[in-house]
Amino acid sequence: MDRKPITKKGYTKLQDELRNLIKKDRPIIISDIEEARAHGDLKENAEYHAAKERQSFIETRIQQLNYLLANSEIVDISRVSSDQVRFGATVSYKDMDSGDTTTWRIVGEEESNIDEGEISIQSPIARALLGKEEGDDIVIKVPRGTIEVEIISVKYI
Repeated sequence: MDRKPITKKGYTKLQDELRNLIKKDRPIIISDIEEARAHGDLKENAEYHAAKERQSFIETRIQQLNYLLANSEIVDISRVSSDQVRFGATVSYKDMDSGDTTTWRIVGEEESNIDEGEISIQSPIARALLGKEEGDDIVIKVPRGTIEVEIISVKYI
């Protein structure tokens, strides 16, 4: 089985979510289920069914997080020294048509967050950028078609 790359920040975030689910959310939902049970008839008890559904979600997420953490490989970006785009790189490129500059950080699948400028290493944009260097012109397939870009910078921060 291949271990999936993840940054230290992403790994820590998953650990924090797991710890929160186990130490905070799980005890709360157990208490909610006990309280809902005390209300009597479980067949028509909406609070009980909602709490059980929430418990199922929490337990499933705990299993997912345990699996992800066990099958992840932390990549220390501070040790990466390369001119090429690799996992962990922060890449800026200029759209040759519009002149717009875009910056992405290439991270693991579970830690990608478009709003924070972090894209998954599995995304089409990241795959197109991998192995390229500053100054390279490339064509990237995006949902609206293709864009031609020039890589302005590749940094590991």
